[in-house]
Amino acid sequence: MEDSDTMCGIIGYVGNKSAVPIIVDGLRRLEYRGYDSAGIAVVDDGHLAGQKAKGHLEVLEGKIANKFLSATTGIGHTRWATHGTPSDINAHPHYSADSRFAVVHNGIIENHHELRAELTKLGFKFQSDTDTEVIVHLLEASYTGDLAQALLHTIARLKGAFAILAICESHPDEIVAIRNHSPLILGVGENANYFASDAPALLAHTRDVVFLDDFDLVRATQADWKVWDAQAMIKKLGLDNGNGKIARQRVPSGMTGRVMNASMPSASRRRRPVHLDMSIEQAEKGGYEHFMLKEIHEQPTAIENTLTGRIGKHSTFLSELEFIDNEFWRNLNRIIIVACGTALHAGMVAKYALEDLCEVPVDCAVASEFRYGKSPVTKNDLIIAVTQSGETADTLAGCEEAKKKGAKILTICNVLSSSIPRLSHATLYTHAGPEIGVASTKAYTTQIVLLELLAIYLGRIRGTLSKKNAEALLDELWSIPALVRRTMKLEKECKAIAEQYSAVANYMYVGRRYNYPTAFEGALKLKEISYIHAEGYGAGEMKHGPIALVTGEFPTVAICVESDIYDKMLSNIEEIKSRGGNVIGIASSGDRKLQKFVDRILYIPRTSEIFSPILSVIPLQMIAYYAAVSRGCNPDKPRNL
Repeated sequence: MEDSDTMCGIIGYVGNKSAVPIIVDGLRRLEYRGYDSAGIAVVDDGHLAGQKAKGHLEVLEGKIANKFLSATTGIGHTRWATHGTPSDINAHPHYSADSRFAVVHNGIIENHHELRAELTKLGFKFQSDTDTEVIVHLLEASYTGDLAQALLHTIARLKGAFAILAICESHPDEIVAIRNHSPLILGVGENANYFASDAPALLAHTRDVVFLDDFDLVRATQADWKVWDAQAMIKKLGLDNGNGKIARQRVPSGMTGRVMNASMPSASRRRRPVHLDMSIEQAEKGGYEHFMLKEIHEQPTAIENTLTGRIGKHSTFLSELEFIDNEFWRNLNRIIIVACGTALHAGMVAKYALEDLCEVPVDCAVASEFRYGKSPVTKNDLIIAVTQSGETADTLAGCEEAKKKGAKILTICNVLSSSIPRLSHATLYTHAGPEIGVASTKAYTTQIVLLELLAIYLGRIRGTLSKKNAEALLDELWSIPALVRRTMKLEKECKAIAEQYSAVANYMYVGRRYNYPTAFEGALKLKEISYIHAEGYGAGEMKHGPIALVTGEFPTVAICVESDIYDKMLSNIEEIKSRGGNVIGIASSGDRKLQKFVDRILYIPRTSEIFSPILSVIPLQMIAYYAAVSRGCNPDKPRNL
């Protein structure tokens, strides 16, 4: 089973004090990054020692009480797994076969399957299901006396994202580290140096930190630290493929103990520590005032993590579904999406994508209604359960009933091995990482991304989506994280709108087709954290009653992006304006037509309508957040929720 640790916490210490209390304290401050298992490895009396444990950090603390207290060099890890069963064996750190090396890792090694096969042929035995274990075996294989050189040769073989710390019993006063697209900072102290995923782990010990860049290779001892440009060195050693990417070369026979071609150069990258003037609580939130705002800004990375390894060059890889016979997909009678709250809105977006691309009827069912209903379900039906936690009671009960009737259950979930995935025939995990804020943000957008990727995958299997159209959609989907980053630039405008209307008692949200669910999601976000009454409607339904509510005293948010029904949506907005309503428009960039029909306008990047809900919801999340803040509400802890 594949393992991809996309959001974990790592910590390292080398100094003149006992390492274990410092590492455990750091892990406690990083526990929000992962909490299904934790572990520690130290160099104790000249030998590598350690402990790891499934469960919360307290389990590990109980196992290491009064142990390894003389060790002054060590690394630790708290894990958020997205594949692979949480267990003592799968927990980090991972150790080499000779027990001389230990590593912790945050990220995804995309080519770990081929490296595992290659290393297995050479006699390396794997103990875990993780991608990380290939790193420590490569490290052992490459070592000839210089730990930094061994890590350099190791990462030349890796494809993907990683932040790695490594220690070796032969180097009791040394940690080596490297990062590529995964967070890692170096903390500089007096007679000590530190590493961590995030600043909170270090602030109790030092506020002088170096924010490492991609391919910064670091060697730290108690007295000193040095940074090299790993990418340049890999090219110099002839380990690259000539176009700036890391090579994926064959490991030669008898690779263990192979001789290096060059030693680490004396010249290194210049890096200067910066002094952090922030509290530990501020640092845990990444400098943001609230977790919700932090998680809104984490969405580009969360979406990238969800797509990584699932989109190739013009192809989709959903290996979790490969065991299901293609005949089932071709003979599929109906899809029923079962979910609650925000997850239901993601399912409503998916309904349009699945019907458009797969030509199969799709029902969206509120889980609390579905579980008590008498809807006929057959063996040719697919139930898609959408849930962030995997523990939603109504969704779980509905799936149990449907499974008894013979339906296949597919779950979209963010939490590994939770109840609903265990019940299901297959699970596709989002890689959003822990969501601390009660009001879901990054879980929602990653659910939509994964459901739309599923629609493309099934469209090809069912023969309802041409290869050419599928390739175009996949290319566009891969560009979505960059477009989300551009959308984040609307933050100041969203804040101004939220503050302008912070005293109103009501909001209306309207949209059509793919952005019909966006209207519901925008209204839900606003009401649950700011306590302003808000309603979402299909814009075409306004004339059937809701338009009677329109006055100049409250705003209507209209999602009017480029689509086949743009003119219809424009007509609905005109109806609202003609009755004195205030309209905030969400429009595709370059749209000048809408300007004359709205009071305020927010432009999101142009994209196909199928992907527009991923972008259009972001300004609505920000408006809700700033409305709550301006009204003195805590968006992380809404009342009654």
